Amino acid sequence: EESGNGEVLADGADRGLDGDPEGVWSPDIEQSFQEALAIYPPCGRRKIILSDEGKMYGRNELIARYIKLRTGKTRTRKQVSSHLQVLAKRRSREIQSKLKDQVSKDKALQTVANLSSAQIVSASVMKPQTPFPASVRVRQQAKTRDSTYEFWPGPVPGQAGHSQDIKPFAQPPYTTLPTPVPAPIGYEALPPPRPPTIAPPVWQDRTIASAKLRLLEYSAFMETQRDRETYKHLFVHIGPSNPGYSDPVLESIDVRQIYDKFSEKKGGLKELYEKGPHNAFFLVKFWADLSSDVEEGSGVFYGVSSQYSGTDNVTISVSTKVCSFGKQVVEKVETEYAHLDGGKYMFRIHRSPMCEYMINFIHKLKHLPEKYMMNSVLENFTILQVVSNRETQETLLCIAFVFEVSTSEHGAQYHVYRLVND
Repeated sequence: EESGNGEVLADGADRGLDGDPEGVWSPDIEQSFQEALAIYPPCGRRKIILSDEGKMYGRNELIARYIKLRTGKTRTRKQVSSHLQVLAKRRSREIQSKLKDQVSKDKALQTVANLSSAQIVSASVMKPQTPFPASVRVRQQAKTRDSTYEFWPGPVPGQAGHSQDIKPFAQPPYTTLPTPVPAPIGYEALPPPRPPTIAPPVWQDRTIASAKLRLLEYSAFMETQRDRETYKHLFVHIGPSNPGYSDPVLESIDVRQIYDKFSEKKGGLKELYEKGPHNAFFLVKFWADLSSDVEEGSGVFYGVSSQYSGTDNVTISVSTKVCSFGKQVVEKVETEYAHLDGGKYMFRIHRSPMCEYMINFIHKLKHLPEKYMMNSVLENFTILQVVSNRETQETLLCIAFVFEVSTSEHGAQYHVYRLVND
């Protein structure tokens, strides 16, 4: 229905779904709404694809989703649609009030008639702020020009092509999002916005992942049978994670600080890093859990399992090098083929037997009387895992592991760093 001034009122939209006392469009929600308008261009009845999820959304769904993520308050796509209609009518009246001569007014009305509410509102939101270029000032008094140009200087964004792949938060994280330009419309020509920047998937800067391969899970363990039940102890473990755009990106550490902890012979960390790609290199600090009460001896299995997700159907080679005092003492090389699972290529190395050197090393380490002694030994013990394309030898992922003994009651812990060369 419409109010006396012609604005469309949302059905039941005066109260939010979570009982927000300020109403549906309180200041924080309005700000998030304006930010979302700038991020997601109008797309008509077509859908927008989020490349990290592979799902398709209508624009209003994405705006409602963005509001929920930014404010924690639920707004439906119907409420978003109603609010767009209200703003579009308000915008149309502003345009008519600013145009004095009838010819310009008729042209403006004709232009408005051919646009949707989303296009009208977006034209006013896409102001010349970061990341858009500075616009040219146009004086209202210049009546000799086509006055409608002041409001639509070029094609309305998002009208060409098919479904678009738009990253939801291609701008910096939430805390640094620019404050939206206030609603009043100035007298500026709006240049066509730049095409949306395709940001890397959310997990690429927040987990152990290069552009082509992501580590999903990694564990080293011992296992034994007792009374027909299996007991498993994890020495180290990296579990599955599902990061969001609000999570911080990985910290960085200079790769040159750890060169001396790894072999410098051919195929060592230094040579691999210089060859690149640099976004494939990571350091993992493990706090290993050696407090197992599983009895050692016959029937105990020591193994390593890992799982990866890739973009290409390739065969990978996984090299694991154990280094002591910077010298390589043993290397294990495994080959794994891709398996298509849910639209992704998966690589699984399941229960790979631990080498004899590592088993003996763990035995000796566990029998040291004090943890500081264990840590003293571990200072000079490292592992380098290199995952490469078997055919091209391209490095897909390189992980440097360093160790201490865990003192936590929660068992094994870890921290991930991105290796850089600043």
